[in-house]
Amino acid sequence: MQNKKILGLERNVFFTGLVSFFMDFSSEMIYPLVPIFLSSVLGVNKSVIGLIEGIAESTASLLKVFSGWLSDRVGKRKIFMVAGYGISALSRPIIALSTVWGHVLTFRFIDRFGKGIRGAPRDAIIAESAPVAQLGRSFGFHRGMDTLGAVAGPAVAFIILSLFTGNYRLVFWLSMIPGIIAVLVIVFFIREQKSRSSEVKKRETFALQDFCTNLDWRFKAFVAIATLFAIGNSSDVFLILKATDTGVKETQIPIIYLCFNLVYALTSIPAGILSDRIGRKRIILAGFILFGFIYWGFASASEQKHIWGLFLLYGIFMGLTEGIQKAFLATIIPAEFKATAYGIFNTFVGLAIFPASVIGGYLWDKFGPHATFYYGMSTAFISALIFLIVFGFDKLKNKV
Repeated sequence: MQNKKILGLERNVFFTGLVSFFMDFSSEMIYPLVPIFLSSVLGVNKSVIGLIEGIAESTASLLKVFSGWLSDRVGKRKIFMVAGYGISALSRPIIALSTVWGHVLTFRFIDRFGKGIRGAPRDAIIAESAPVAQLGRSFGFHRGMDTLGAVAGPAVAFIILSLFTGNYRLVFWLSMIPGIIAVLVIVFFIREQKSRSSEVKKRETFALQDFCTNLDWRFKAFVAIATLFAIGNSSDVFLILKATDTGVKETQIPIIYLCFNLVYALTSIPAGILSDRIGRKRIILAGFILFGFIYWGFASASEQKHIWGLFLLYGIFMGLTEGIQKAFLATIIPAEFKATAYGIFNTFVGLAIFPASVIGGYLWDKFGPHATFYYGMSTAFISALIFLIVFGFDKLKNKV
């Protein structure tokens, strides 16, 4: 049964994708509405919104390396997934009952706390379940399912807001349902990889020094580049705020976010398959460059049609990067340190979101929205240049 495939994918890969579908369904019912709820209902300024996003994402990111290390130490993945997804699902009442921005910060922190626990073990179980030749496809499928949930979430939120005008809190309450379903899928369908006990050396002690000793230089280089890129990649709430500033109605925000996620979902699997064929580094480089042009577009956008087009391009960028970066990492980290490596990567990138969001909010309030996006554009192009120098033109031909 363990080796039985579903839609040509390993069982754990398929059901992990299903879990992410339901959890992102839940999360994306809320996420596009948070900046509007903060600014229009609670009267919060942009700097505070950036601070909330930065604290929530970065502080919780500290857990990612610890959960990854602990998952490798005990040789278990599933329990961390249950805990992480469960915490996030049960955080919804906090925002539904919130009356001040501190409540929203608490919700965002607890929600991201759950993500910090589950992320690295989940990525590790996908990497361990998928054949090396199908890593791009497997991670692409996961990101695609994750993002299909992000299509369904805003769509349902739009319907609810249309039927119950401005009732954000009802949306927040109902978002618990798909979150709970995600946890149930883990409990009943995800299986630990029994073969890990024979493939991975059992250790009496398990320290990060062991990981560093066996560390591939490519991992260090890529984490550094991805962190630099993330320092300029401020929270997506600024994209939403730019949309409303340009004239997009608040009731249209869930739809524009739905379209973004639909493109993201439709791009992820083909991009993953393409990366297996032509090389993951080529796709990653293309993603960095595309992001730079997208942020240049947001800095210059003055009409609603510009915003719609840029969100669609942003969906393509996400499809080219999220899953493929993790597929690339799976090929350069030792088997016994899979979750630890993903935890370190996610922690560095996640911590970078704090300065990115705080700087983005400050630049917006001080100089205007164009400054926030020009800043992100600059770090993206610099990251692409360093990536090209480090890995070189000839090395990009390698399909790893």
